[in-house]
Amino acid sequence: MAKAIIVYGSETGNTESVAEVIAAALEDANFRITLKEVTQASVDELAGYDLILLGSSTWGDEEKELQADMVDFYDDLEGADLSGKSAAAFGCGDSDYIHFCGAVDLLEERLEQIGATLLDEGLRIDGDPDDDDAQEWATQIVARFNKDV
Repeated sequence: MAKAIIVYGSETGNTESVAEVIAAALEDANFRITLKEVTQASVDELAGYDLILLGSSTWGDEEKELQADMVDFYDDLEGADLSGKSAAAFGCGDSDYIHFCGAVDLLEERLEQIGATLLDEGLRIDGDPDDDDAQEWATQIVARFNKDV
């Protein structure tokens, strides 16, 4: 049974809600899931998982900004080695801003920099989350993970 970790930062609860839907979908696909709010997670533990999913809401209108709690974790990722690990990113944002879901872009860039293989384009949700979108994305992640294994 493959092991997946979902680490998320959520200011308003939207990204947390998306993380929970993704976790349920992965459990339905027989993954062993660890779901952690980012302040309870450590970069060091990521190496123990087959699939790594990172989620963050986006803040700021002039720059791509991570949710405040995600910043230290993101910085700590810089020294990690996730070579050979499957990964993806997700988050909520507002398309009225210049960098819609820019936090997802930052997470994807960092995951690639440290050797992870991105399984799919990140999930970017505009406004309030729709469980169907998160469910569909998680299903695609599972399919791509199973194809690569």
